[in-house]
Amino acid sequence: MKRHPANPLIKPEMVPPSREGYRVKGTFNPGAVRYNEEIVLLLRVAEDCVPRKDYISVPYYRFENGRGFPEILEKPLNDPQINLKDTRGVVYKGRDYLSTLSHIRLARSRDGINFTVDPGPFIYPCSQSESFGVEDARVTKIGNLYYITYTAISGDSWATALATTTDFSGIVRKGLIFPPPNKDVSIFPEKINGRYYALSRPHNQGFGRPSIWISESPDLLHWGNHKCLIRPRDTFWEQQKIGGGAAPVKTSEGWLEIYHGKGKGQIYSLFLLLLDLDDPSVVIKRGEKPVLFPEKSYEKQGFFPNVIFSNGLILKDYGKILIYYGVCDENVCVSETSIDELLNTIL
Repeated sequence: MKRHPANPLIKPEMVPPSREGYRVKGTFNPGAVRYNEEIVLLLRVAEDCVPRKDYISVPYYRFENGRGFPEILEKPLNDPQINLKDTRGVVYKGRDYLSTLSHIRLARSRDGINFTVDPGPFIYPCSQSESFGVEDARVTKIGNLYYITYTAISGDSWATALATTTDFSGIVRKGLIFPPPNKDVSIFPEKINGRYYALSRPHNQGFGRPSIWISESPDLLHWGNHKCLIRPRDTFWEQQKIGGGAAPVKTSEGWLEIYHGKGKGQIYSLFLLLLDLDDPSVVIKRGEKPVLFPEKSYEKQGFFPNVIFSNGLILKDYGKILIYYGVCDENVCVSETSIDELLNTIL
């Protein structure tokens, strides 16, 4: 993979906060799609509050009539009802508050390198199932509709929601399609033998490690016949967990999926997986080594060091692929490769 010399393409300072008193701490993990001669990225934008001396300030959402409104909880540090859990949040009067919350923001580009970020959110939390934010969107075009899966975070853990759009100016929410704890959901771009398919990552609790699963559906809303597709290997790169990325790409050799692994030292890297065209629950080949791992300083140093995470790619002419990825839970980067190069790597 060839990293672009302009990396990182998008940084927090390029994105305005969603309200006064908030500040943008991370712009990362973008879904990606072509629309109207542009490349559109669905950024995860993480925000916290502008700090104030001797006070604790955390963001939260107030919900009213199906809409979410960003608010700030601000209390003196010596307030006896404030309990500082860790760097991730606080408890006030028995209620949890996170130090950062995320929403989905659009960025647009004609060349795939120079992006303009929309001034306001695209997908904003609107219900209690999204009370801790929305994250890590993935986009699949089927027919004339764009199907967007994203992670909905709340006190009940993380789940996966579905929304649709025709024009990236508004969405139709379809609700939760995978209950908690389940995330990293990507939908295949076409029916296979009359059924829709999706990859997901339920969270194993008590047994095993988080793995990639596959499910099928008649209507993109009701999912069943769940099967574990691949599990983490006991290697430096995958020993903690794995999860799917963008929607699989159809090739002459099978469905090609780029997934992430979390390994020793909490390092995230990218791997290849090839699935059968007629039965994607059948694994043809799995890459032994990562095709992209933290090497550059901007991939190794940041808010959460040594993280490469991809959930968006763009198919270009002549089989070229742009792989957009988040680094260190902070910035957006891109690498270019081709279907042939990836297939030659895995086969």
